[in-house]
Amino acid sequence: MAVRVKLRIKSSSGEVISSALVNSGFEAETPQLLIPRSLAIKLGLWPPPPNALLIEVGTAGGPVRNFLIPEAAEVTVEVEDRSIGPIKCDIMISNIEYEVLISDRLGGELGIVILDLRGKWRFIDEDKERITEKPQYWF
Repeated sequence: MAVRVKLRIKSSSGEVISSALVNSGFEAETPQLLIPRSLAIKLGLWPPPPNALLIEVGTAGGPVRNFLIPEAAEVTVEVEDRSIGPIKCDIMISNIEYEVLISDRLGGELGIVILDLRGKWRFIDEDKERITEKPQYWF
């Protein structure tokens, strides 16, 4: 099991609530959220807008090309007793991945602290232990 949180993802053209995998291996210099293309369609980000960049990123399976849209969304972590955000982030659109992934930088800005890789986490400013969300796949 991994750590997933419930995110409200808001673009200029749409809004969606989805679980998202906190992925410390997704290293980024800016807050980034990787989303599947099917979710990009729902958020009005596909086809990519003119300011999108086609970039090559390294993955465990080798290099892939994704579109990166700078500052394309605001995200908020939503739990039963509080919300953290919104945080402005870049959106990376994947043709391969079916799950939303939170970069290390975005996870840090949202104050997410992983306590146990088997699904336990908390916010940086609290002691309350929280349990992972169920995965949500965007096919």
